[in-house]
Amino acid sequence: MIITKTPYRISFFGGGSDYPEWFNKNKGEVISTTINKFIYISCRYLPHFFRHKYRVVYSKIENVKNYNQIKHNAVKQILKYYNVNDGLEIHYDGDLPARSGMGSSSCFVVGLLHALMKLKNKKINSNILSTKSIFLERDLMHENVGLQDQIAASYGGFNSIKFYKKKFQVSKINCSNKFRQKLNKNLFLVYTGISRTAQKIANSYTSKLNQNKRENIRNILKIVDRAKKSIKQNNCDDFGNLLHETWIEKRSLSKSVTTNKIDHFYDKGLRNGALGGKLLGAGGGGFILFYVESNKIPMFKRAFSNNILVPVNMSDKGSEVIFYEK
Repeated sequence: MIITKTPYRISFFGGGSDYPEWFNKNKGEVISTTINKFIYISCRYLPHFFRHKYRVVYSKIENVKNYNQIKHNAVKQILKYYNVNDGLEIHYDGDLPARSGMGSSSCFVVGLLHALMKLKNKKINSNILSTKSIFLERDLMHENVGLQDQIAASYGGFNSIKFYKKKFQVSKINCSNKFRQKLNKNLFLVYTGISRTAQKIANSYTSKLNQNKRENIRNILKIVDRAKKSIKQNNCDDFGNLLHETWIEKRSLSKSVTTNKIDHFYDKGLRNGALGGKLLGAGGGGFILFYVESNKIPMFKRAFSNNILVPVNMSDKGSEVIFYEK
């Protein structure tokens, strides 16, 4: 039996530039961090006396005799890719809801791939794990996803991730303990209660990158550079203000990115102490990230007392095996 633990991520700046439609012709870059919320995946080989050969437990329970019968597309494609013919049981649990902008789909792929590679004694490192996960999601599953989520989940940490036509580069962001502690104290996730599929939202702004959308992404990348300066200068409040600027650019990419309900949540946050924020993921629902002024945190918490409010705690760990017994 094996259990993997894979972190969710928060993407601060640069989202949209991690799609091949952009970085195949232009440089892309994101600033993101993994947090102390995780997806757990356990796998164990099944004895031969069960009627089913594969058992997959998530929000549903699937008991099937052939992996081609599995309805969970990620599980089916990964088992097919590795031609897993031995009976297998897979359990999934997560600290946060799926389809909420936290990179859960890619996180699941990274965690399951990590588990199966370990079971099969394959060579594993962060680069191999992220590269294979990207291949599985984009080429085998045909999901229109960016590349940052798989990389963040595999490497872990507070990073700058640069994208080029045929490669990516991960660089750890060196910030002071004071800066990191203040981010952990002043960042909050507010759950909108809206579930969405990232692919549909992403399609709306990557299928046709017209001049206006290209200008939006150029502006988003300029904000990435300004954010790196804020980090060097230990200016957390400026970092928070830039989240607002990047949200304005992001919401201009497509009408599907935001809704009246999301705008209501966001405006409420700004009225109650937030300097800035952004909807996480491709858009359309899930979690909104807010940076709140230190002296206004109590007011902010009161304003969202009827909503699910999740404090942020940055984590340095990528996907890891936390239990393995042959």
